[in-house]
Parts: sequence; structure tokens; C-alpha cells
Amino acid sequence: MHNSEEERLTLRSTKEKDKLVTRLKRIEGQVRGIQNMIENDRYCVDILTQISAINSAMNNVGLHLLENHTRHCVSDAIKDGNGEEAIQELMDVFKRFSKSQ
Repeated sequence: MHNSEEERLTLRSTKEKDKLVTRLKRIEGQVRGIQNMIENDRYCVDILTQISAINSAMNNVGLHLLENHTRHCVSDAIKDGNGEEAIQELMDVFKRFSKSQ
């Protein structure tokens, strides 16, 4: 995504990155599993159960990122006097995140 704002980064510890990447790789494997289930004509309810598990796993990744963002980025912005902008951005993210539920 390209926009006129400067690219912002969030520095994460190696441990946190590894944890998130491991979760995402597990989810990726589940998606491939669903592809195989469809190719092998598996029962619809079994596939839907796996889709539900993937959705839950993705929501957990999102909630983890939201919590970290709030505890670090938003908190720091408030301390630096930029709280209103950070809170508005957070609320916008919450709105988008809740629509995907």
C-alpha cells in the first residue's frame, strides 16, 4: 500500500516476531489443509469447522497486535502529547477489526 504518509515501523523483539510468524505459518498450513479437504471431497461440516478454527486463530493474532499497539504505540503517543491522533487511529482500527468478525 502506497500513501503520502511516511512508512511507520513497529520494532518487535525476536521472540515476539518468532511467535507471530509461527502462528501465521500454522494458519497457512490449516488453509492448505482446507484446500486438500476440498480436493478430496471432504464433508462440508468438517471443512467449515476448519474455517472456523482459522478465523479464530487470525482473530487471536489480530487481538495480540491490537494489544501491543495500544500498550506501546498509543501509550507512547499519549505520553508525547499526540494522544488524540493515536486514539482516533486506534478506534478506526477497532472498527475495521470488528467488521471482520
